[in-house]
Parts: sequence; structure tokens; C-alpha cells
Amino acid sequence: MTLVAVLLGGLIGTGLRLTLDAVLPHTDSGFPWSTLLINVVGSFALGLLVARVWPTASSWVRAGLGTGVLGSFTTFSALIVSLLTLTQAGTPLLALVYLLVSLVAGFAAALLGVRLGPRRGTAPALQADE
Repeated sequence: MTLVAVLLGGLIGTGLRLTLDAVLPHTDSGFPWSTLLINVVGSFALGLLVARVWPTASSWVRAGLGTGVLGSFTTFSALIVSLLTLTQAGTPLLALVYLLVSLVAGFAAALLGVRLGPRRGTAPALQADE
């Protein structure tokens, strides 16, 4: 069941990512808005899910949503490729700005998701999955 959830989630996340990349294309020397948006939205969504869904969800639901949907929607490799492409295009300062904005915005989005995620009457907490 977990494998099927990850496979189906992966199809969904990949489709969403491809759609946003098509809607927000960029040149090699242009700011990669689609990748930034995808990673920040994905960070927020994962923070929200960790706070709201993870405490009561089964392992296959967590795997399908986390690893499947959000794992295929967001990607560290796309961030790195964008950084290398910007640097090779002669815009290393823009690459540095993109890296910093990605890290700060991604962390802030995840934190916001964790803070907004808990249902009323429960405290927000990050817990390691055992």
C-alpha cells in the first residue's frame, strides 16, 4: 500500500511541478521563479502536513503525501541546477541571492506551516518519526 501511495503521489507532484515550470518559464540567466515558488510552497505544505496530518495519519498516507506528492513536487536538484546555470550564465550574484532567498523563504514557509497546522487545542511540535 505504501509503494502504491508513493507512486500515485509522485505522479501528482510531478504533474504539478511540470505545470508550474511551463506557466513560469525562465531563461538560463533569469531568476528561476518557478523553482523558488515550488520549493517554498512545498516547504509550507510539508510543514502543515507534519503538524496537522502526521500525528494521526497512517504510514502509507504520510509516505504518499510526503515522499510521493511533495517529494516529486519539490526538489533539491532543481535548486542546484538553477544555481549552476545562473553562475555559468555570468550571474553569480543572482545565484547567491537565489540560494539565500530559497533557504530563508523555504525555512520560513515550513515554520509557518508547522505553526498553522495543529488543530485547535493542540500545541505545535516537531517530532521525529520512529
